[in-house]
Amino acid sequence: MRSLYVHVPFCPTLCPYCDFHVVRRYGGVVEAYLERLAEEAVALHARFPGPLDTLYFGGGTPSFLRGHELERLFAALPWRLEAGAEVTMEANPGTLNAERLALLRSLGVNRLSLGVQSFQDGVLESLGRAHGRKGALRAVEMSLEAGFHTSVDLILGLPGQDFAADLREAAALGVGHVSAYTLQVEPGTPFAARGVRLDEDLEAAAYEAAEAVLGEAGLSRYEVSNFARPGEESRHNRAYWRNDFWGALGPAAAGHYPKGVEGHEVYSVRATNPPLPRWLGGESPWLEAVGPLEHARESLMLGLRLREGVDVGALEERSGLELWGHLEKTLRRLEERGLIWTRHRRLGATRAGLPLLHRVILELWEALSALPTNAPHGLPGRVG
Repeated sequence: MRSLYVHVPFCPTLCPYCDFHVVRRYGGVVEAYLERLAEEAVALHARFPGPLDTLYFGGGTPSFLRGHELERLFAALPWRLEAGAEVTMEANPGTLNAERLALLRSLGVNRLSLGVQSFQDGVLESLGRAHGRKGALRAVEMSLEAGFHTSVDLILGLPGQDFAADLREAAALGVGHVSAYTLQVEPGTPFAARGVRLDEDLEAAAYEAAEAVLGEAGLSRYEVSNFARPGEESRHNRAYWRNDFWGALGPAAAGHYPKGVEGHEVYSVRATNPPLPRWLGGESPWLEAVGPLEHARESLMLGLRLREGVDVGALEERSGLELWGHLEKTLRRLEERGLIWTRHRRLGATRAGLPLLHRVILELWEALSALPTNAPHGLPGRVG
């Protein structure tokens, strides 16, 4: 385990489209959170002592914590960081100033992921964001001036949005990374209750514009929704897309670990923490065993999001399954349709295939349906 995710659930505002596990701070809850996090970190470190290559603080809004709380947050983590480790913190524009940025630098943060979402006041208001255009611009400028690798989150394809203008604005600021998403209206959110609907054609046009505008500015599309200048790709998120192992701390945080039981029927274990009240009470995470075939399917689904694609040979070694022979006929058919490329037992989605990725993945999964779910993978190991 060389990557760690830390969930900080506290937010100054609860946006109407957000379905992440977020809460407002209230009396004593941050103190209780930090105490519980320190206990959880010690226990996880005893099993996976590191060192870490990537550390990611997400939320919520981690930068919303007060200065002394941020210091305690970092002090709670006993892991040593590799030289050159990527340390990312999600931040909202309204939580940043020169003093806060200097503190984050002193704590070891070297990458900020800024939840800008748009540079247009009307769009930001409709999204329930606490900042406006000026605040967004200033936050990006301060982050770059302070020397952080800076990523900007944008939501594209919204009603009334000039998404090309938002993309041009981000590129002109000189950030190294842009995450450009289309909004998903999730059940249970205020947006869903209001009956908000999105235009799928508009979403497709937004992604085409993102690839054109950001590409011209030197930010290449290395994942379905992520664009970066050379060397500015998110190393931590790549661990997810490559279906590697990572640890997770905090309420509702989900980790992926080497198997903790003997037997060929298990490849790895997913562990998902309970929400804040039960997590504070010490409730154990929910565990799910992942078999070799499930791991192979997930790796195809996630890896095809990346421009680099999936190394099927390496996936066969990890899972112990013979995959290429089962996939080959389907791969030829998909390649003839111009939806994928294959090279030396590696496969990836073409530009034409990215919008149809869901369909491509289902066809590949179907090609693997004849494989036994409990085939031996031959990988020794034990959690704990």
